Amino acid sequence: MTITTFADLGIVDTLTAKLKEHGITEPSPVQAEAIPAALEGRDILAQSQTGTGKTLAYLLPLLQAISPNDKALQGLILAPTQELAMQIQREAEKYGEALGIRSQALIGGAAIKRQLEKLKLHPQLVVGTPGRIREILAQRKLKLHTLRTVVVDEVDQMFQLGGTADVEHILRGTLRERQLLFLSATINGDIRALAAKEMKEPLEIGIEPEQRTSKTLEHMYFVCEARDKIDMLRRIVRHFSPERTMVFINHTDQIAEVEAKMNYVGLDAGALYGDADKTARSLTLKRFREGKIRVLVASDVAARGLDIEDLALVVNLDPPIDAEHYVHRSGRTGRMGRKGLSISIITPQEEFIMRKFARELDIEIELKQLYGGKLAGPEDRPVGNAASRQGMGAERVPQGGAQTHRDNVPNRKSSTSEGLPSRTHDLGGQASLGNKGESSPAKRSPNPASGKKTTGTGRQATPSAARKKERLQDRKNKGAPKWLKNKPPQDQ
Repeated sequence: MTITTFADLGIVDTLTAKLKEHGITEPSPVQAEAIPAALEGRDILAQSQTGTGKTLAYLLPLLQAISPNDKALQGLILAPTQELAMQIQREAEKYGEALGIRSQALIGGAAIKRQLEKLKLHPQLVVGTPGRIREILAQRKLKLHTLRTVVVDEVDQMFQLGGTADVEHILRGTLRERQLLFLSATINGDIRALAAKEMKEPLEIGIEPEQRTSKTLEHMYFVCEARDKIDMLRRIVRHFSPERTMVFINHTDQIAEVEAKMNYVGLDAGALYGDADKTARSLTLKRFREGKIRVLVASDVAARGLDIEDLALVVNLDPPIDAEHYVHRSGRTGRMGRKGLSISIITPQEEFIMRKFARELDIEIELKQLYGGKLAGPEDRPVGNAASRQGMGAERVPQGGAQTHRDNVPNRKSSTSEGLPSRTHDLGGQASLGNKGESSPAKRSPNPASGKKTTGTGRQATPSAARKKERLQDRKNKGAPKWLKNKPPQDQ
């Protein structure tokens, strides 16, 4: 039987109706495989590319397994970042409300006293970051022995952020009978070792492991010098003109600079800092989702797992440190079958990184340029020094050859040696036009009557050579003693 609906997977009518309200009628492949197994109580190790609906794959069966009449804590979801935890919490509230299930977020960066007060309302589901959960456990304000299901989302990021010890500590506080689900876009040996240690006969789900990025994603890269990256970013955003753009950088100390420069060129920008407090980060994300911020500048940690609706463009201002980070960055767009565009801005020295990612991920990352305001491939790239210096951001050049930077600078060398007319300047500031080997029509000739030189047209010429020499000597002697100024030139 072909499964085409959530009801076929075993999801109750209340939840399927809620899904339909939000335009979700057909399960994704990872949902189709994970939901029936999760409803059976199986431990699951699921690998699926980002943006394929992993959140609902574990959230729907988790909510359905919770008894709303039991006030004990029954479900726990761990996420590596505050933003991802809050995103999951919003989904839990959206679908849990229809079942009468209360959920609560316990995340770092927020007032712990307020969170402890809300725990007195006995939520059946808690969504949190490992550090804050462990902190509350140390205060004996949270009990885990009643848990039925524990979900660890973005497991590989837990390892990278050093949160593995907190996760293992939390799992030790639960009963062995609990159900455990690990989900991530990438799974390595460390994750498999932890799963083998904590899970009972886990079901491993791999959705298109050879295709780690969405098939609806288009990948491009542009080449320019490091000093031109900000201007290239501006041009890319202007050219594609998406409603929202997420920009990734590697060094958090550069976030403010990139944000300021984007605002300076008229692109409303905001920054997502990993060390900012919860209120500031939530406000920035809210403004970005509402379209009040057009460009969001963030690091990998701050933007991990975020799901921004209708995000059409992701830009790597710095190349990701490895293929896995490229997968997660690109996965912010092209989610759930929608089209998306992932662009990297790199220097000529970094171009090998793009070839490496394309080979490791088995995808095509196209070399592109903005040429005359239009998108072009490498075959349309102008030749010449200007193109090489500007990389793939070279502007349009006239037909007949590439115009280099020197072509835009007036030739300072006299062209008389080439037999062409040229303007020559003397110290008096007057100019004359002449050809090599010819006498100029305006050649100066002395006027015996006036004692002054005149041109062939009758106009008064420039001062004599002797007078010019005297003026030059006066300028050179400015500020010198009077006796030195009055001293005659040696050659007179």
